[in-house]
Amino acid sequence: MEFLDDVRTDAYLRRLGVASRPVRASVEALHELHLRHLRAVPFENLAIHLGEEIALTRDALFDKIVTAGRGGICYELNGGFAELLGALGYRVELLQARVYGKDGEPGIPYDHLALRVDGRWLADVGFGEHSAYPLDLDEPGEQKDPGGLFLVRAAGEGADGTEGDLDVMRDGVPAYRLEARRPRVLADFRTGAWWHATSPESGFTRGPVCSRITEDGARITLRDHTLIATSADGDRTEEELATDEEVRAAYRTRFGIVLDRLPVPLHPRSEEVQQGA
Repeated sequence: MEFLDDVRTDAYLRRLGVASRPVRASVEALHELHLRHLRAVPFENLAIHLGEEIALTRDALFDKIVTAGRGGICYELNGGFAELLGALGYRVELLQARVYGKDGEPGIPYDHLALRVDGRWLADVGFGEHSAYPLDLDEPGEQKDPGGLFLVRAAGEGADGTEGDLDVMRDGVPAYRLEARRPRVLADFRTGAWWHATSPESGFTRGPVCSRITEDGARITLRDHTLIATSADGDRTEEELATDEEVRAAYRTRFGIVLDRLPVPLHPRSEEVQQGA
């Protein structure tokens, strides 16, 4: 399988603030790359509200994340990260998952894209508020992470699950159901991406959101005109930005995203975006 060439691999690493390639494809390097991705590349759904296409190809993902300095949703962020990891010598598999809603039921097939790395590590830089480091799929017990207390367990009966499915839990609450037995290819997720970008039932169409982890372990989120800061200890503050220029300045200074116009909610609703912050 082909991945990024050397020039684009080095450019992607610079986007993450990595000066040189890891000496080898180690677990330690994977952990560092995972955290750096979450800090440098925001989870954002702005394309949906700017009328931009979500294109799931190697070139499109590289151009958006690296060349344009943008972020994306799960298909884009984990799709791009998979290309980088593959180029660095990791064995990467794309897995489909269904995100649990507030009703406690999993969402649509291909609701989410996550990565299995070297047959053991669950890497996910595209779920918004989630683990800072990859999770160990071989660990039967709880895993402590700066993002919370995680548990990966065999899925229960029902909810249209299949044998081998895994539930990824965060702080005792199911985050998503992972189909672990059948690796996929990026093109398989196009229908899910289309649904999330167009459906009134998708949380992503209800309003723009942009979020990332900061260097000190806090999380900064811009949801429409509301700037939200959540400290590593869980303290949360909100600031309403009064003008469009203040919003554009926040995108620029907080996330490195330069916009000539603001995203407009595609299907405005009062509910919060399902993933993100």
